[in-house]
Amino acid sequence: MSAFDDLMAFQRDTGALAQVAGRLGWDQETTMPHGAADQRSEEIAALEGVLHARRTDPRVGEWLAVIRPEELDQVGQAQLRHITRSYTRAGRVPGKLAADLARLTSRAHRIWAEARADDDFAAFAPVLRDVVALKREEGAALADGGDVYDALLDDYEPGATAQQLSDMFGALRPRLVALRQAILERPAPKALSGTYDDAAQMALSRKLAETFGYDMSRGRVDKAVHPFSSGSGDDVRITTRTNALDPFNCIYSIIHETGHAAYEQAIAPDYRFTPLGEGVSMGVHESQSRIYENQMGRSAAFTHWLHGQVTEVFGDIGLSADEFYKAANRVQNNYIRTESDEVQYNLHVLLRFDLERALISGDLAVDDLEAAWNERFKADFGFAVDKASDGVLQDVHWSAGLFGYFPTYSLGNVYAGCLHKALRTAVPDLDAQMQAGDLSAATGWLRENVQRHGGLYAPREVIEQACGFAPSEAPLLEYLEEKFGALYGL
Repeated sequence: MSAFDDLMAFQRDTGALAQVAGRLGWDQETTMPHGAADQRSEEIAALEGVLHARRTDPRVGEWLAVIRPEELDQVGQAQLRHITRSYTRAGRVPGKLAADLARLTSRAHRIWAEARADDDFAAFAPVLRDVVALKREEGAALADGGDVYDALLDDYEPGATAQQLSDMFGALRPRLVALRQAILERPAPKALSGTYDDAAQMALSRKLAETFGYDMSRGRVDKAVHPFSSGSGDDVRITTRTNALDPFNCIYSIIHETGHAAYEQAIAPDYRFTPLGEGVSMGVHESQSRIYENQMGRSAAFTHWLHGQVTEVFGDIGLSADEFYKAANRVQNNYIRTESDEVQYNLHVLLRFDLERALISGDLAVDDLEAAWNERFKADFGFAVDKASDGVLQDVHWSAGLFGYFPTYSLGNVYAGCLHKALRTAVPDLDAQMQAGDLSAATGWLRENVQRHGGLYAPREVIEQACGFAPSEAPLLEYLEEKFGALYGL
């Protein structure tokens, strides 16, 4: 075999082990016994040590040194680009630090979950201080003299910088604030009320996942505290959560996570266990979950069909199809990012983006984080945080050490706005299809133009190729202003 063949065989084994590690994380979030947390942290740390050793194995460097990129096809060159980048980055992080982070974040997750249940940030703060310290250490190693936060961001959105995202978010913010203020001055639409059976919500969620193209023979739907998608290829699992008083929580969580899962299931099978065999970035990943959830899932056309499904499962819900559409897009004061409407969602993300940059830079101490969160939230949303689980403790990300992840949510919204504009041109009768509950043309277009490529192209490149124009925040803003202007008579 050639050096490239040897490299790819080694890489596929590493990729398979990484999938096993991901499955341990899925189990921890869904079915693991509560008392197994400490043992699981040791298991994850041990496996992370093995993975880090493989990612920094000197043989990888030897293979890379002798492979001639010009002798490879487009796919081979893309594989080489990803492996070279990963090898360089992994080599900068000491093995002990990688294992320490894996062990600490597994333990921190349990502490966060308990602190969240008790609304007690002080119980979480000590372990968060340790996580931040190790992430600063990791970021400094990866940055190699450059910006520490940018080095962490690069794990989730290769090639992006905090300054680029700040500029984009700066263009979003004024128009979003103005739209929010105008909407909240208008009468609120009728809200959904009543109680909704847990088992019925889960049954509906599975039907919705399949409606959006999720292959249940290669996946499953479970409950978790914080909904997520896990895995790739032929084993892609998703979770949602239920609320007896708010079925929209379950409905839109499952549609969102189905966007992530559909992306992973659609990637070309030949890429399995290689760097091309997973989503190219979290921004592109979020573009899929957000366009599924919002531009499709919350559209007037689809909610007309969804209204029929909900009434079939739960009986008369007291809302007409038009009222149901308005209720699904109701803009109101809300503490929770994952339950936020489209207009205010990005304001939630920008808050987190600014605070985590300050944590990593050292401009904000962990002990001052809750107060800083509450102050910023009051300034952005106009009302006070009532408890820690509605504020600084609501998200799992920092307990998992995912610094640099949050801004990709808003970047994903921007990408989704661009893709939706292109999708409308490609499928001119999209509304008629969605009103009939048929999403095959829409999801097929996304599968063909974005999802099947996996990591073949750079993040911005795959969006630009799909859309036919360079990504910008303009299509998202135009979509929001048009949709919510009509909804609220602005």
